[in-house]
Amino acid sequence: VTTFRMPEDFGSVLDKQVIGPTTENLIKSDFPVQSFKPKVQIAFQGLPGQCPRKIEAERRRRLYLTCDIAQLLASKGIDSNQLMPRHHDPDNMPTIEEKKDPVFPIYLPLKIFDNDEYDCRTPEEWISLGLEPGSHKRKPVPGKALLPTDDVLGHEDPKSRKLIYKWIDVGVLDYDKETELYLVHKTDKNGLVRDEEGRPILDGGITPQG
Repeated sequence: VTTFRMPEDFGSVLDKQVIGPTTENLIKSDFPVQSFKPKVQIAFQGLPGQCPRKIEAERRRRLYLTCDIAQLLASKGIDSNQLMPRHHDPDNMPTIEEKKDPVFPIYLPLKIFDNDEYDCRTPEEWISLGLEPGSHKRKPVPGKALLPTDDVLGHEDPKSRKLIYKWIDVGVLDYDKETELYLVHKTDKNGLVRDEEGRPILDGGITPQG
C-alpha cells in the first residue's frame, strides 16, 4: 500500500507539471481586473465595419501602459522632485546673477492647478472600480502618486528640504469629498497592497474599531 501513499508536498508536485501554455493569470494582484480597463465612449453594439468596443478598450489599455507620467514630465523639462513646495531657506536664496532657475522657490501646491473638467470618471466612479461583480468587499484601485521616499519624515514634515519626491505605484483606498483628497497606500516590491500583517487592505482599510 505504500505505492499509493501521497507525498506531503503534493501541491508543489502539481505546480511543476506544466504541459503547454495556459490562459490562467499567474500574476498575483490585489487589484480587480476591471480597474485596469479604460473608459470608452463606444456603443455596445456597433455597425459592421466599425471597431468593436472590446477591441478599442484593449487598444487603449495597451496604449496607456506604454505611458509613464515621470517620463512624460521629464520630456517637458519638469523635475518631479521640484513639484512639491518646500520650506524657504533665506540663507541660500540664489541671486539673479547666478541665473539659477527658479530664482523664487516653489510655494504654490499642486492642488491649486488641479482641473477635473476633462476627467473621464468622477472620484466615486474611480473608487467603485474596486468592486468586483458579486462581491461586497471593495479592493484598492491602482494608481500613481507623487510621494516622499521617506515615509517617516514625509508624515512629520511634508515640506522638508531633505525629502525626495517620486512617482510611486499605489493602491487608492478611499476618497474624501470634503477635502477632495485620496487615501493611498504604497505597493510592496511584489505590487501588492498589504497591511503590516500581510493581509489585503479592503474597504479602504476600515477596521471594526473604525
